[in-house]
Amino acid sequence: EYALSNLRFATAVEPHNAELASYLLRCQSLRAQNFPTLPSSIGLEKRINPFLRTAQPEVVQTAQARSPGQPTDAVSVFATLREWKNVF
Repeated sequence: EYALSNLRFATAVEPHNAELASYLLRCQSLRAQNFPTLPSSIGLEKRINPFLRTAQPEVVQTAQARSPGQPTDAVSVFATLREWKNVF
């Protein structure tokens, strides 16, 4: 169960995503009761997963702040996020 770790990373990338914040609280509650956080849906993932949101302004800005000078295309943003997640 690695959802909480992923959600904490997503929150660092996109701290103003209200749906993400709400889902993190829900998952924390589920895990506190020893329940799984899955299943998810592709619709939800598209709204909260930064790797699927590489064109969103806040995600792009966070990636730029993390790796100044990097291009802002979706592939470059994804690569920056992946490198960051590896050490998060």
